[in-house]
Amino acid sequence: MDKFIRRLNFKPGMFHNIYGLITRIDELKGSWKGQTRLSPQMQIRLKKSVIITSSGASTRIEGANLSDEQVENLLKGLKIQKLKTRDEQEVAGYAELLSNIFESYKTIKLSENTIRHIHNELLKYSEKDTRHRGNYKFTPNRVEAKDPEGKVIQVLFNPAPPHLAQKYLLDLVEWTNKQLAEKKVHPLLIIAHFIFEFLSIHPFQDGNGRASRILTNFLLLREGYEYIPYVSHEKLIEDNKDKYYIALYKSQKNWNSDHEDISPWIEFFLTVFLEQTKKAMSLLSEESIESLLSAKQLLVWNYLLEHGSATPKELRNVLKIGAPTILQILNKLLKLKKIVRLGEGSATKYKLL
Repeated sequence: MDKFIRRLNFKPGMFHNIYGLITRIDELKGSWKGQTRLSPQMQIRLKKSVIITSSGASTRIEGANLSDEQVENLLKGLKIQKLKTRDEQEVAGYAELLSNIFESYKTIKLSENTIRHIHNELLKYSEKDTRHRGNYKFTPNRVEAKDPEGKVIQVLFNPAPPHLAQKYLLDLVEWTNKQLAEKKVHPLLIIAHFIFEFLSIHPFQDGNGRASRILTNFLLLREGYEYIPYVSHEKLIEDNKDKYYIALYKSQKNWNSDHEDISPWIEFFLTVFLEQTKKAMSLLSEESIESLLSAKQLLVWNYLLEHGSATPKELRNVLKIGAPTILQILNKLLKLKKIVRLGEGSATKYKLL
């Protein structure tokens, strides 16, 4: 039995947990395909929001500090401003690459060249990464825990040595493509395993974590999970970062030994993806509200969707709608339980539920 398939033979208790998660995900995926699709306007709005959120979250996981608001402002002026800091360069590269994946995934195949191209594009704006982007690592890149001063306090994991990185990655790509084509193993298990092995090989000097999240989006889209561009996978990882690292550490500690157990990672990956799937399904109920609203009501609703909250004065000034009409619209959205009122008097603000 090949070592990759052997990793997917789980203990009885974990077997039931993992396949229970897969069953629930596929039930919801079926519901998504069976229901009315999102309108083109909603798709555009959600993709734009996800690119901002995902780019901020994925880079913050690796230590960047830009907020979503700063990311949004950066991307708005990307064509006219110089990217001065490493954080800005990393965010810009991630956002551009993710947007391209969302638009072109159907024409891209999983290959060594694709992975190297993804890494190159990911770091295209990073001045300090010019030497190694798109190339395999040339020195060991162990995963370390550091104290606030940057001193190494523990080596968490030793990935593949540089001279074996290409061989290991080629083997992984060949196995993954073969399994996806044969359809004998559920694609979610194959994708979760691919990401685990990619992170364990750590084939590049830097940017492996960000590349893994781009590859996650790409592979899930390729396997028919069409809602990926509408809910940020990266944000869910960021919100569960401690669990992410714990699951990865538990699964990597016996990597390539006779005592491998990658079930903690598989369970974490599927749990996060189930949450992403649930959030995608909730978008369909948000979409259905649009059929209940008039043109002016839609203006207010879309503004709240984009900004999260607003005051009546803000809505009046931006949308050029009279005060009585704004209040009528807000009251309707309150009755539909789509927003909540915060504060009183002039400080009153309305926020999405």
